[in-house]
Amino acid sequence: MIYACPMHPEVRSDREGRCPECGMELVPMKERKVPHGGHGPAPHGGADKHQGHSTAMFARKFAVSLVLTVPVVLYSEIVPTLFGWRPPSFPGSDRLPALLASVVFFYGGWVFLVGGYREMRGRKPGMMTLISLAVFAAYAFSLWSTFAGGAETLYWELTTLITIMLLGHWLEMRAVSSTSGALKELAKLLPDEVEVMRDGTSAKIPLSELREGDRFIVRPGGKIAADGAIVDGASDVNEAMVTGESRPVRKAAGARVIAGTVNGDGALTVRVDAIGEKTFLSGVMRLVAEAQASKSRLQILSDRAAMVLTYVAVAAGLATLAAWLFAATPAFAVERMVAVLVIACPHALGLAVPLVASISTMMAAKNGFLVKQRLALEAARDVDVVLFDKTGTLTKGEYGVERVWSVEPGKEDDILALAAAVDAPSEHVVAKAIVAAAAERRLALPAVDGFARVPGKGVKGEVGGRRIEVGGATEAQLPERLREEAKAENAKGRTVISVLRDGSAVGAIALGDVIREESREAVRVLKAMGVKVAMITGDSEDVASWVAKELGIDEVFARVMPEEKSGKVKLLQGKGLRVAMVGDGINDAPALTQSDLGIAIGAGTNVAIESAGIILVKDDPRDIPKIIRLSRLTYAKMIQNLFWATGYNIVAMPLAAGVLAYRGITLQPALAAVFMSLSTVIVAVNALLLKRRNLAV
Repeated sequence: MIYACPMHPEVRSDREGRCPECGMELVPMKERKVPHGGHGPAPHGGADKHQGHSTAMFARKFAVSLVLTVPVVLYSEIVPTLFGWRPPSFPGSDRLPALLASVVFFYGGWVFLVGGYREMRGRKPGMMTLISLAVFAAYAFSLWSTFAGGAETLYWELTTLITIMLLGHWLEMRAVSSTSGALKELAKLLPDEVEVMRDGTSAKIPLSELREGDRFIVRPGGKIAADGAIVDGASDVNEAMVTGESRPVRKAAGARVIAGTVNGDGALTVRVDAIGEKTFLSGVMRLVAEAQASKSRLQILSDRAAMVLTYVAVAAGLATLAAWLFAATPAFAVERMVAVLVIACPHALGLAVPLVASISTMMAAKNGFLVKQRLALEAARDVDVVLFDKTGTLTKGEYGVERVWSVEPGKEDDILALAAAVDAPSEHVVAKAIVAAAAERRLALPAVDGFARVPGKGVKGEVGGRRIEVGGATEAQLPERLREEAKAENAKGRTVISVLRDGSAVGAIALGDVIREESREAVRVLKAMGVKVAMITGDSEDVASWVAKELGIDEVFARVMPEEKSGKVKLLQGKGLRVAMVGDGINDAPALTQSDLGIAIGAGTNVAIESAGIILVKDDPRDIPKIIRLSRLTYAKMIQNLFWATGYNIVAMPLAAGVLAYRGITLQPALAAVFMSLSTVIVAVNALLLKRRNLAV
């Protein structure tokens, strides 16, 4: 099934949703034969594509209708009634309102009539249905009255109504298009052309011709065209548009770059690893599209309410017409019916939630996390406890040097440099961590001869003619004053290795899974927001307790086997808590699925990502509070919009029906159109205000 917008049939989708141009609900299209023997979808009652259905079209139609409406109003009875003045007459001037009103009806109002027809054919009556019924009723009555010799017509009401509706729809489209277009904005991140190296020379080609394995040049300030690895050059790359990280990231040969990011001052040569649908940016666009197509509970509720309101409005309009036909003139009765149909248009109600949802989806992407399911973002506001997997989430999931001891005080850097020199040729994770720590401190490494691995123990070599051994420490090897400290480090789950010179210990190094500094901030902010923090790990209770104490975590589950993680989530849920699970591994997938909100670290496995409702682009736990804050802000905006849209209809519909007519208070159709359009614009502007909110807590 193909769906299209009643107002913009060129906007199509293979699923239900909203038009990105005007926010209207898409209606089903039917298959029909197209030229050249093919088959394709066509809008009900229309061509394959209507040219000119754009914001500019409504501006143009509004301008023409406004110019034609002025003489219609001047030559109607409203001017002499209000001001006691009549414009100059001329032969045929009495027919001028009918003539100009007909032009306005067919030129300006036809788009509403066609839109209403498509809605009814698609069995999804809505705003266009009500407007088309209103303008058709007003025009048909006026035309009948004119040819039947009646004195009462609704020409000036009709033209002003259509003109105001065109103005309102133009303003609505401008507001809505600024809130939507998330995918268009993402697509703009890619350059149109790319400079590639082929046969030793550079040439500019369209982006569509780029292939995997190509090497392309990124000039200073240029956009990176595809995912790949740098083969030459170094530069600071701005990845804010895809990771949310504001600071440029230093990139050199061997580093990976992402399509859509912006190069800094240096020139880069990049080898293409992924293009098209395989790129990270395409994945982001796919997730954004899926999120925008999905619906939250509030959106489902508002859609149902808008549908009900349409039927209520038609029934109320007919009842109003019938009632006033007995109590007043036919013109007054039709005028009341038209006002009811216009004032009850559910556009504001239908847009109240999806506009906010669209903005929040894009805000999420710009802040470093991707929403796969709207229901997941909606659930985040009610989370009671965030359950973190320890390794790779709260910690880096890799060895790092935590402490260095020297038998001779003050020589810690010398011990680290000595160990790094001997470990440099080794591929062991402990050796790599020691070498990385020495490089971070910018230590000069002495020359090593006779490097050799000692199975089960470590490595050895000669430095300055003396035998150096680096490997697993035993209490007997360490001086007495270091033994207690080594025991304490072991209790924290850290590995302690010794550095021996000619068989005597000269120092020791403690290594462990490094706690992310970002984790401390994330836990602090979550607790400040009133959210509990728990941790789950397969490590020992000593290690788990130490990490929990360092971070201030409320509850710890230690020695948990992979298959037991989902059971711990159920345990928390059994206490009446709504659980958000944060993980990055295959063994986290069942727990992510079991939780009320699954959040996957973007650097984690595909299985974990597929099991989660929200994905962190970066492996930064500080984005978790942002998710909860965005969820709360989004929900608040949705409630505000629903309150305005429904409250407006509840108050305005009886007034339009004429309940206060006995006091001389009536609502003209044109004024009803102003209020209806104004309510929709207010809803759109209120949704736009969400963009200004800072997600940092």
